[in-house]
Amino acid sequence: MDLTPAQIATLERFLRAGFKFLTLERVERYVGMEKDGFVALIDPSQGRLVHFGQVGYLFPEGLGVLVERAEGKAFVWKSKSLPATPELLAGYQRFRDEVQVILEGGQSTGDSRKREATG
Repeated sequence: MDLTPAQIATLERFLRAGFKFLTLERVERYVGMEKDGFVALIDPSQGRLVHFGQVGYLFPEGLGVLVERAEGKAFVWKSKSLPATPELLAGYQRFRDEVQVILEGGQSTGDSRKREATG
Protein backbone atom coordinates (compact mmCIF):
# COMPACT_ATOMS: atom_id res chain seq x y z
CA MET A 1 0.00 0.00 0.00
CA ASP A 2 1.49 3.31 -1.07
CA LEU A 3 0.57 6.22 1.18
CA THR A 4 0.86 9.93 0.52
CA PRO A 5 2.75 12.22 2.92
CA ALA A 6 -0.60 13.64 4.10
CA GLN A 7 -1.93 10.14 4.84
CA ILE A 8 1.26 9.30 6.76
CA ALA A 9 0.92 12.51 8.78
CA THR A 10 -2.66 11.60 9.68
CA LEU A 11 -1.67 8.08 10.74
CA GLU A 12 1.08 9.60 12.89
CA ARG A 13 -1.55 11.81 14.60
CA PHE A 14 -3.51 8.65 15.42
CA LEU A 15 -0.40 7.11 16.99
CA ARG A 16 0.37 10.25 19.03
CA ALA A 17 -3.22 10.19 20.31
CA GLY A 18 -2.74 6.67 21.68
CA PHE A 19 -4.33 4.62 18.91
CA LYS A 20 -2.85 1.29 17.81
CA PHE A 21 -2.85 -0.17 14.31
CA LEU A 22 -4.45 -3.55 13.80
CA THR A 23 -5.47 -5.76 10.91
CA LEU A 24 -8.76 -7.60 11.00
CA GLU A 25 -9.45 -10.76 9.06
CA ARG A 26 -11.69 -10.22 6.02
CA VAL A 27 -11.12 -6.46 5.96
CA GLU A 28 -7.36 -6.35 5.39
CA ARG A 29 -7.66 -3.56 2.84
CA TYR A 30 -8.57 -1.17 5.66
CA VAL A 31 -6.32 0.15 8.41
CA GLY A 32 -7.81 -0.74 11.78
CA MET A 33 -7.36 1.93 14.44
CA GLU A 34 -7.95 0.68 18.01
CA LYS A 35 -8.15 2.57 21.29
CA ASP A 36 -9.86 1.68 24.57
CA GLY A 37 -11.43 -1.42 22.99
CA PHE A 38 -13.07 0.44 20.11
CA VAL A 39 -12.06 0.11 16.45
CA ALA A 40 -12.50 2.26 13.36
CA LEU A 41 -11.70 1.00 9.87
CA ILE A 42 -9.88 3.57 7.77
CA ASP A 43 -9.88 3.33 3.98
CA PRO A 44 -6.56 4.59 2.55
CA SER A 45 -7.62 4.47 -1.10
CA GLN A 46 -7.69 7.32 -3.60
CA GLY A 47 -5.02 9.36 -1.82
CA ARG A 48 -7.02 10.15 1.32
CA LEU A 49 -8.01 8.50 4.57
CA VAL A 50 -11.75 7.96 5.05
CA HIS A 51 -13.63 6.31 7.89
CA PHE A 52 -15.32 3.17 6.55
CA GLY A 53 -18.48 1.75 8.10
CA GLN A 54 -19.43 1.90 11.75
CA VAL A 55 -17.16 2.09 14.79
CA GLY A 56 -17.06 -1.27 16.51
CA TYR A 57 -16.09 -2.89 19.79
CA LEU A 58 -13.20 -5.34 19.70
CA PHE A 59 -14.12 -8.84 20.82
CA PRO A 60 -11.31 -11.44 21.02
CA GLU A 61 -12.74 -13.16 17.93
CA GLY A 62 -13.85 -10.17 15.85
CA LEU A 63 -15.41 -6.74 15.64
CA GLY A 64 -18.81 -6.21 17.26
CA VAL A 65 -21.18 -3.50 16.07
CA LEU A 66 -23.64 -1.47 18.10
CA VAL A 67 -27.21 -2.67 17.62
CA GLU A 68 -30.57 -1.84 19.15
CA ARG A 69 -32.44 -4.80 20.62
CA ALA A 70 -35.67 -5.14 22.57
CA GLU A 71 -33.64 -5.39 25.77
CA GLY A 72 -31.50 -2.35 24.86
CA LYS A 73 -28.36 -1.48 22.96
CA ALA A 74 -25.52 -3.99 22.74
CA PHE A 75 -22.27 -4.60 20.89
CA VAL A 76 -22.72 -7.82 18.90
CA TRP A 77 -20.37 -10.09 16.99
CA LYS A 78 -21.92 -13.33 15.73
CA SER A 79 -23.34 -15.04 18.84
CA LYS A 80 -21.35 -12.83 21.26
CA SER A 81 -23.05 -9.85 22.86
CA LEU A 82 -21.96 -7.16 25.30
CA PRO A 83 -24.58 -4.82 26.81
CA ALA A 84 -23.88 -1.20 25.91
CA THR A 85 -23.65 0.38 29.35
CA PRO A 86 -23.74 4.17 29.71
CA GLU A 87 -19.95 4.09 30.24
CA LEU A 88 -19.39 2.06 27.06
CA LEU A 89 -21.69 4.34 25.06
CA ALA A 90 -19.82 7.41 26.33
CA GLY A 91 -16.51 5.81 25.35
CA TYR A 92 -17.97 4.88 21.96
CA GLN A 93 -19.00 8.50 21.33
CA ARG A 94 -15.62 9.87 22.50
CA PHE A 95 -13.85 7.43 20.18
CA ARG A 96 -16.04 8.36 17.19
CA ASP A 97 -15.49 12.06 17.82
CA GLU A 98 -11.73 11.63 18.19
CA VAL A 99 -11.46 9.64 14.95
CA GLN A 100 -13.39 12.34 13.10
CA VAL A 101 -11.24 15.16 14.49
CA ILE A 102 -8.03 13.40 13.51
CA LEU A 103 -9.29 12.56 10.00
CA GLU A 104 -10.28 16.21 9.53
CA GLY A 105 -6.71 17.22 10.27
CA GLY A 106 -7.09 18.34 13.86
CA GLN A 107 -5.41 17.19 17.02
CA SER A 108 -7.43 14.89 19.22
CA THR A 109 -8.41 16.05 22.69
CA GLY A 110 -6.49 13.11 24.14
CA ASP A 111 -3.41 14.31 22.27
CA SER A 112 -3.93 17.86 23.58
CA ARG A 113 -4.24 16.67 27.18
CA LYS A 114 -1.06 14.66 26.83
CA ARG A 115 0.82 17.70 25.50
CA GLU A 116 -0.56 19.94 28.29
CA ALA A 117 0.45 17.41 30.95
CA THR A 118 3.98 17.09 29.61
CA GLY A 119 4.51 20.58 28.22
